[in-house]
Amino acid sequence: MFALIVKKGYRKKKGISFFTNNNANQQIGYMKHGKNYIIKPHSHKKRISKIFITSEVIILLKGILRVDFYDNKQKYLFSIKLYPNEIIYLVHGAHGFKIIKEVEMIEIKQGPYVSNKDKVKFNEINEKKIKIKKI
Repeated sequence: MFALIVKKGYRKKKGISFFTNNNANQQIGYMKHGKNYIIKPHSHKKRISKIFITSEVIILLKGILRVDFYDNKQKYLFSIKLYPNEIIYLVHGAHGFKIIKEVEMIEIKQGPYVSNKDKVKFNEINEKKIKIKKI
């Protein structure tokens, strides 16, 4: 799985719905509760976790974002378009982005993050070879 994409219709559910499975290195869920619902106060226990690869979550607030997917050998695979109120959890492989319509987005990833230790940059695919996959 290269990515988990949460389309904008996800908001129809009530209660707590997780999009990721329990062993994903990031957990992404949606909650919808009525007025006066209480989420019990809590803290999270300290524990040691090993992170073998940095993953990212992007929440697109505005605009259109093209996401280009590559395999681990930097070979281009396909592209998809994200629209406002959609979420993408980038899990495996490599990826690049092109702004189709001015975007506002939130990016979430594990830290601490050090660009020159966590990222390998390479040349993007020729625009004429882009293949948009419908999702």
